[in-house]
Amino acid sequence: MQNNKKGLFITFEGIDGCGKTTQINLVNNYLKSKNFNTILTLEPGGSDIGKNLRQILLHHEGFVDDMCELLLYLADRAQHTASVILENINKGNIVLCDRYIDSTVAYQGYARGFDIEKINFLNEIATKGYKPDITFLFDTDTDTAQKRIGNVKDRLEKENINFHNKVRNGYLELAKNNKRIKVINSNQTIEEIFDEVKKYIDEIL
Repeated sequence: MQNNKKGLFITFEGIDGCGKTTQINLVNNYLKSKNFNTILTLEPGGSDIGKNLRQILLHHEGFVDDMCELLLYLADRAQHTASVILENINKGNIVLCDRYIDSTVAYQGYARGFDIEKINFLNEIATKGYKPDITFLFDTDTDTAQKRIGNVKDRLEKENINFHNKVRNGYLELAKNNKRIKVINSNQTIEEIFDEVKKYIDEIL
């Protein structure tokens, strides 16, 4: 924990369709039942400005340059970190965030091909160097994930299977080198996954 007098920052990561959104809601309900003050947020779109950026990033129907995509995600993160995450951490709240810095490394780094070191540098600028206390990475194979998404897909979900495999492998590579990231097998039942997540949550609390 970065500072036990302040709040906690917990992030949820994984390829599209991995089940992380279900788990973040379960964790939120669990913490509230224990009388913790929680803030449920997401990227992109966790701030007022971010809502507009999310619409562009996920639903723009025309051409979006890869560099434009990268910088828009970072702009969203800068605003989100300053106006939502740090503000609530400093109030002693527990911030639960659906995607954060690791998403950009996995999607724009490993999958799009941008230099990882440069992304890490830009993430440091956007977040003022602030990192999660713990990150849950929900790992499943891309075929299973795609079936869970269904037919209605956003701009990134529509990418080909090779892209999503690169994202998954990127996440697993990140987890190898970072003790903060806990890999959870999301091919289990929702209850089994949550039980595993809950053990980590109870430890950090």
